[in-house]
Amino acid sequence: MSTNQPGVQARLAPNARPELILDIERVLDLAARQTIRAEFRFDPGAPLVVSVELLIEGGPRVLWRIGRDLLQQGLYSVSGLGDVKMWPAHSEDRATAWLQLASRDMAALFELPVSPLEEWLEYTYELVPAGREIAEIDWEAATADLLQGP
Repeated sequence: MSTNQPGVQARLAPNARPELILDIERVLDLAARQTIRAEFRFDPGAPLVVSVELLIEGGPRVLWRIGRDLLQQGLYSVSGLGDVKMWPAHSEDRATAWLQLASRDMAALFELPVSPLEEWLEYTYELVPAGREIAEIDWEAATADLLQGP
């Protein structure tokens, strides 16, 4: 996994959890955008989701957990329902995708570069292939935890 684009860093954390750091743009209106640092993290022990932490300069850190398959599909077609949606942008000069995050009070639209995210996601699928995400779950232990309750 290699990146040599400005605003893009990819690295393996010491505990073998791949991380991708991207500068993405929040669309504020037709003419205004805000650059935001987004840190994507993948834990092979919880392979169904990707944690995305948005670091807003002078503001709070915001953490979203997004389905890995939703991100992958959103690079090529409309993906997601409700709070998280992603779809490819149609731009002549560069490949980007739109990511919309919504909560009860507000929604935010972000534009992400496709190439580094696509490469990083491919690497996560090398670590845990599609269809193998729940193969390692100890169903007896998981069921016992559910039956014990809070």
